[in-house]
Amino acid sequence: RSRVRTMLAFSLSARAAVATRVATPVQQRRATSSTQVVAKVTPKEARRQKRHTKIRSKLSGTPDRPRISVYRSNQHTYVQVIDDENQTTLCAVGTMSPKIKEVIGTEEWKTKTVAAASEVGKALGAMCVEKGIKKAVFDRGGFVYHGRVKAVAEAAREAGMEF
Repeated sequence: RSRVRTMLAFSLSARAAVATRVATPVQQRRATSSTQVVAKVTPKEARRQKRHTKIRSKLSGTPDRPRISVYRSNQHTYVQVIDDENQTTLCAVGTMSPKIKEVIGTEEWKTKTVAAASEVGKALGAMCVEKGIKKAVFDRGGFVYHGRVKAVAEAAREAGMEF
């Protein structure tokens, strides 16, 4: 007898579910063919981004003392001078810029060197002194202060920057 009751209860609930499905209009899903390719962040890059986030929580650029942000890719080195309060980039230079390519050469391997990074630092220091920026805060971008990052900082200091 208990089996009959459960079967009856199941059939009533199943009938109610079918009734609600029929009562509500069926929404057809359209097949979307667009796929988005997103590159995965490597564990090493994730650690660098985490270090950069910690660094950025402690320092910020002001109009009087802007932030010098360094980014080092496998091929190039990029540097920006940023005023974080006004959210503006005051000047930027990298190994891709024509002024730097004239000095270091156009071969691909020459943009990866410490010498190229020091040329970027010299050019950045000259641009900042020309714009009247003497003091700045150095943001290494989560990279180790060694090699190309250190070369940029030392060359900018030699050009007249203080940080």
